[in-house]
Amino acid sequence: MLKSLSIRNYALISQLEIDFSQGLSVITGETGAGKSIIVGALSLILGQRADAKMIKHNEDKCSIEGLFDISSYGLESFFTERNLEYDAQNCILRRDIWTSGKSRAFINDMPVNLMDLKDLGAFLIDIHSQHQNLLLGEDKFQLQVVDILANNKRLREEYKTEYRHFVSICKQVEELTKKVEEHTAEQDYLQFQLQQLTEAKLKPDEQFELEAELITLSNIEEVKTGIYALEHLLSADEKGIIDALQEASNVAQSIQKHYSPANEIFERLQTAYLDLQDLLLNIGNQQDELELDPRRLQWINERLDTLYSLQQKHKAHSIEGLIRLKNNLEEQLREIENYDTEVKQMQQQWEESKTMVEKLANALTKTRTKTAALLEKQLIRRVSSLGMPSMQFHCQISNKSEPDITGADLVTFLFSANKNVEVKPVSQIASGGEISRLMLGIKALIARITALPTIILDEIDTGVSGEVADKMGNIMHQMGEVMQVITITHLPQIAAWGDSHFFVYKKEDAKVTETHIRRLSEEERIQEIAHMLSGSELTEAAIENAKELLK
Repeated sequence: MLKSLSIRNYALISQLEIDFSQGLSVITGETGAGKSIIVGALSLILGQRADAKMIKHNEDKCSIEGLFDISSYGLESFFTERNLEYDAQNCILRRDIWTSGKSRAFINDMPVNLMDLKDLGAFLIDIHSQHQNLLLGEDKFQLQVVDILANNKRLREEYKTEYRHFVSICKQVEELTKKVEEHTAEQDYLQFQLQQLTEAKLKPDEQFELEAELITLSNIEEVKTGIYALEHLLSADEKGIIDALQEASNVAQSIQKHYSPANEIFERLQTAYLDLQDLLLNIGNQQDELELDPRRLQWINERLDTLYSLQQKHKAHSIEGLIRLKNNLEEQLREIENYDTEVKQMQQQWEESKTMVEKLANALTKTRTKTAALLEKQLIRRVSSLGMPSMQFHCQISNKSEPDITGADLVTFLFSANKNVEVKPVSQIASGGEISRLMLGIKALIARITALPTIILDEIDTGVSGEVADKMGNIMHQMGEVMQVITITHLPQIAAWGDSHFFVYKKEDAKVTETHIRRLSEEERIQEIAHMLSGSELTEAAIENAKELLK
């Protein structure tokens, strides 16, 4: 529950402190006194968007702080998950806003992001303002009401998990189908490309070797002349290099016994002589092989043309690139051949998930259908006493064209204030006062089931008066028996039901106008309710009437 609220430099408020208690607290005051300003300030510590324009004139910063008793809410896991300091008894929410637009949020004096504040605030307070009455006509809100009363949260979470899984599978099926269509359409072309590359019998170093051989064959005569010249230089009689080396070797050998370094000279000359002898033999063999083969030359040219053509066609820079392309084509064709199996497996997963989604959706429908009948009965019982004795209410559950994240059900609240008038959707037929009464009845039902910590009703009594207002106050008082209820009202019949009464008023002087609030004593309550009954002129009859109301 909300124990206290502190507001500084917000709108017309310089400094305001309020201590709240359990049960039903009513807040009254003249129109424009600042009652809704207090609710607006409270909404800031619940994570609502901040507006720097709401900072009090001539001030740099405003601050709102709320102290909550959370001893019975079981919120330890919330604090643990977010690494926040946990006090099992009390929790402090604070929001600081500067004129620059900067805003900071705190939980137990630890800085947090706004989403943390909003998430925690959802556990602590439900602010129901006049504009929230509009929710009553929305399908989403109507479904939420039925689900809360059905207490089917665990089933809904299970359904959501399976539905998200089903949506994921649907996406995979769509992507796979598109992929199959694209690849199947080009399968013939891929096979044609692969056949060309396979028939080419590609070898990694083949192009380099063929290009070298082509150069040799294209210059065969020049090469042969050079080989002949080399052979002549090495072995020509009396002038050949080999004979000269042999002669030099003999000279070195002859002086060995007189000059020891000649040993090394002799050995090196002998080595050179033997190497050149071997080289001469190889040159001779090569000379025998150097014969122009026109058919070989033609084949090499044709082979290289094939390789160049394939590289140009596939934008490859080498034989290795063509081989990589060939391997890729083989892999793509293998994938296409395996698509049938993959599609069957995916189809089976889709069918299994679809069956599970339908099963869980049907289970949700059963809980909602059962709850709809209960909602109709209890809401009519509660609201008919609020000046609508002939009201009709029907919670219609129909099937959606396709299930979505909430299930397969479309919930529609049908209403008529009169017995002989056909029920229609609430948004089409209910007046503002009728919607207020319906919403109060719904909130009362929900409060009994969810035990919401604190609910703030901001002028939910719009459009009602007299005996109906008195009965609305009674309902709020009953809600206060199981939770903390704070209501802002203009009606004395409702104000009289409060366990505590706060009065909001403005003080004006030549310089400033400020909003204040104080808790009324029993005598002050009589005076305030009498004023609400009679207006500015306080009469003895109004005072007596106020006393009767307070009884």
